[in-house]
Amino acid sequence: MPDPSKTGVIDHEPLVREPKPTPVSLIRRLFFGKPVATEKHEHTLLPKVLALPVFSSDAISSVAYATQEILLILGTAGAAALFFTWYVSLAIVILLSIVAISYRQTIYAYPSGGGSYIVAKDNLGTLAGLGAAAALLIDYILTVSVSVASGVQNLVAMPFMHPYAGFSVLICLTIVLLLTLANLHGLKESGMMFAVPTYLFVLSCYALVFFGVAGPHLFNWHLHPIKTVPLPNPIETVGLVLLLRAFANGCSAMTGTEAISNGIPAFRQPASRNAAITLSWMAFILGSLFVGISYLAIHLHIHYVAGQSPAVIDQLNSIVFGSGSWFYYVLQGSTVAILVLAANTSFADFPRVSSILAQDRFMPRQLANLGDKLVFSNGIVILGILSCVLLLAFGGNTDKLIPLYALGVFLAFTLSQAGMVKHWFKEQGPGWRLKALINGVGAFSTGIVLVDIAMEKFMEGAWITIILIGTFYLMFLTIHRHYLYIRRKLSMENYHTLAQPFSHTVILLVPSIHRGIMPAIDYARSIGGDLRAVSVEIDPTHTEVLKRDWEKWVSDIPLVILNSPYRSLIGPLMAYLDEVQHERHATLVTVVVPEFVSSKWWHSFLHNSSALLVKIYLMQRRDVVVTNVRYFLENGGSYEKTICADRMK
Repeated sequence: MPDPSKTGVIDHEPLVREPKPTPVSLIRRLFFGKPVATEKHEHTLLPKVLALPVFSSDAISSVAYATQEILLILGTAGAAALFFTWYVSLAIVILLSIVAISYRQTIYAYPSGGGSYIVAKDNLGTLAGLGAAAALLIDYILTVSVSVASGVQNLVAMPFMHPYAGFSVLICLTIVLLLTLANLHGLKESGMMFAVPTYLFVLSCYALVFFGVAGPHLFNWHLHPIKTVPLPNPIETVGLVLLLRAFANGCSAMTGTEAISNGIPAFRQPASRNAAITLSWMAFILGSLFVGISYLAIHLHIHYVAGQSPAVIDQLNSIVFGSGSWFYYVLQGSTVAILVLAANTSFADFPRVSSILAQDRFMPRQLANLGDKLVFSNGIVILGILSCVLLLAFGGNTDKLIPLYALGVFLAFTLSQAGMVKHWFKEQGPGWRLKALINGVGAFSTGIVLVDIAMEKFMEGAWITIILIGTFYLMFLTIHRHYLYIRRKLSMENYHTLAQPFSHTVILLVPSIHRGIMPAIDYARSIGGDLRAVSVEIDPTHTEVLKRDWEKWVSDIPLVILNSPYRSLIGPLMAYLDEVQHERHATLVTVVVPEFVSSKWWHSFLHNSSALLVKIYLMQRRDVVVTNVRYFLENGGSYEKTICADRMK
């Protein structure tokens, strides 16, 4: 123990003793598991093989619906227009390659993570950074909602799940809850949990493309014809506008691409190199599967009618492997799993970006705190809640949620890449012109796509996304202004001690005379000042007993009886404090609140909560300090006197 006679800063040796378990701590242990010490943070970092499913499941899972979204638009121009799916998919993959190369440079330039927000803020200014942050956070919330809703849509489409189709929203909410709990248990554990479904989906999709394209030619693989819903009569012609709409819909495949650059601190060392390699893996897997599935869909003459046709991945699966076969269920099950688990990308990055914003005082500082399992627990919980609200608002309907998608992430792409161009012009290191050109091409490409998505999807629901981004933007500024105000008020600059000492009045609240109140009386005597005891008269009969006992046991302290005709405890007490503070200017009033504590936690429900009520009302009063003196009732009839003072101005 340090010497209390010493002054200045004293380093205390670490305390390794665990506190006594409480009901709250036991519940936390049940949900979150055993806490992890801060020095073990290195052990929670991810190797590349686990980082890929954690940060890339969103992007990779989009191949399950990206081709479908292109077919949905092109189908309005008739069956012949579906051939353009191939060209639209190639254009999106080229854009994906540009964005991936650009973000590799961002990873090495900004190894601390933060992605679009950090890059835009450092190079384009705080306002641009906040725009990128707002867009990203909205997109993360939408990612959870869309991924879970799409996964449940595919789940209830399976024959054995048809009876539960009416419970889709409830299933969505349950899945979000389970994902929230899984991530609260720690990043490494969730990575292990999601690795198997992600890699199984990737291998199954490669098998689907291989057997669907090459199987009939190499080893007489038998394809299974299926019944399809006929396309409606063409209502559009193939033109630039239609192709741009199809391109905007297909760009849903690009969501989640920036996740790896945001989560660099979660990688094992060397973090930047491992993150860059993982990004390359992700881009190759996403691009090859997207092009492969689009080619296979054209090759097998697949089309999609919203609300009538099965999902495109289900149609391809039924043709290549046969509906009901064991591999059909392997692919379909892994598709459902990765669509659901794609939300984990958001659970990994939403809390991390929120923590960076909190450190910069643009979000509540609680979001910067690491929880028991060394994850940003508060951000994880908030993401789960907001995603559930969105699922409830749209009834868990994928078709209603997807139009809100992709706008936010392309806004973040554009701001980030534009910021990187300015970064290279400022740094001017080796090869800076080529690097600036690469990021410039990325900014120009994603900017064009951003305008395309905003125009084509505005009336379909993108306007809601714009409003949400604006709301988050204003929230950031409001929170920041509050923190600046608090900082100015608490600053020690130009601080001077009081020229004259203030007086001190001690008010001891007395409900009755018993053994539990005696420690509070002793404590009140010890702090000095103008000491007086106060009792609020609720029952006159009880007051007479109190006066008699007070004369017998405590005759040296004056007792003031406050009449309360309406049986209120707080009203007379507040009025009396007004009088005391009016009588004695520049006085500090200490209100001593006695309280006894039972040996069992549930005993508190059998007694009044007057002490808590008094503290709640007094905590907002100026120049008033509340001291709570507790008397602990121990088992076996023994007594232990413990003073616990909580001072609140």
